[in-house]
Amino acid sequence: MPIRYHITLRNPETARGSDAEYAFRGHGAEALAEELQSALRSDTLFERWRGAQDDPDDVDPALGATDPAATVVGEQHDLHFDLIAVTSIPGAVLRHRLRLLAGHGWELRDVAAA
Repeated sequence: MPIRYHITLRNPETARGSDAEYAFRGHGAEALAEELQSALRSDTLFERWRGAQDDPDDVDPALGATDPAATVVGEQHDLHFDLIAVTSIPGAVLRHRLRLLAGHGWELRDVAAA
């Protein structure tokens, strides 16, 4: 069952993961939404991260879950961005991808059935 996640980036310029290899690269709400959508639809970001771990085989394969139907819409409001993600990916996986992309620069504002 798809879930709608309302994510806020209060300071989009600093909402970057601690490792530039995985962090958001785009600028603007739409660009960041596209990057998150891609990270949910494919396992590319996960596999790059997993490959960099000391023991890639020890990483929980459930973190590599994908949802080819995931959608993310980005909107700019004053100085912050809102991202609305609709996906069937478990919340723990979504949070892991967001930490890679945005570090601690995001807030989960609302979760509801889509």
